[in-house]
Amino acid sequence: MTQEYRCGFVSLIGKPNVGKSTLMNALLEEKVAITSSRPQTTRNRVTGVLTRDAYQLILIDTPGVHEAKKALNRYMVEVAKDAVFDTDVVALLVDVANEKESMP
Repeated sequence: MTQEYRCGFVSLIGKPNVGKSTLMNALLEEKVAITSSRPQTTRNRVTGVLTRDAYQLILIDTPGVHEAKKALNRYMVEVAKDAVFDTDVVALLVDVANEKESMP
């Protein structure tokens, strides 16, 4: 019996600088998303496709979710939050060194 091929969308979501872009690059084994120690590097969704024999994952790297005051930052938070509704799975990344902080 042949195994059914699976495909799904996965959103990577979390606060700024928790490693969303780094995780995406590591899973894809190439640099697709920009990484930096500076917060708010990712400003729009970045899509990467991971293809294996039995499955395919479409990874969505999102801007960091934070308390936004400026219009650009509010837009980036909305982009990240909207990704939750457009995907099959949401991977919430948390910086365990700063776990006392909660997401807005």
